[in-house]
Amino acid sequence: MVTKIRFYFYFKICYFAFIYQQLTTLKKYSENQIIVPRFNEANGFYTTKKRSELMGRIRSTNTKPELVLRKTLWNLGFRYRKNVKKLPGTPDIVYVKQRLAVFVDGGFWHGYNWEIKKEQIKTNRDFWIPKIERNMQRDRENNRLLYDQGWYVIRIWEHEIKNDLEGCVNLVINYLTENL
Repeated sequence: MVTKIRFYFYFKICYFAFIYQQLTTLKKYSENQIIVPRFNEANGFYTTKKRSELMGRIRSTNTKPELVLRKTLWNLGFRYRKNVKKLPGTPDIVYVKQRLAVFVDGGFWHGYNWEIKKEQIKTNRDFWIPKIERNMQRDRENNRLLYDQGWYVIRIWEHEIKNDLEGCVNLVINYLTENL
């Protein structure tokens, strides 16, 4: 009985030490964190009701490109976990055994071709430019954290899935077959 109690307390101490280590590594940023202002009228940001409704319908998970990629991989027999919250950045598709994290990134939200797109933003520039740049910074930080934990990261743009689904699927499958 005493041995079980000692083991229980030893397990608890190890568990809390692990959680503390995870939390402290997640909070450290290698770059200065970009501050994004709150989007409200007090800060000078305005939007129409129609635009607000459209923006409210944008999803962060189960987007169409993500579903297409997942369905294709599943039909080919490659089983995965989806949206694993325990990993930094909550990857869209996760292969635990091969330690592969796949992200499907939207072009606007994650800054595809950002230097050109940044100039095309016409309204609420003081909000959107720091917002997208902070998203890009967070992506870099999550990639680094995953690499440090021994994971391989694949980031796929949503337009790549629409234009070249076969190439995106082959990218994932090639890594999986090499690391079985």
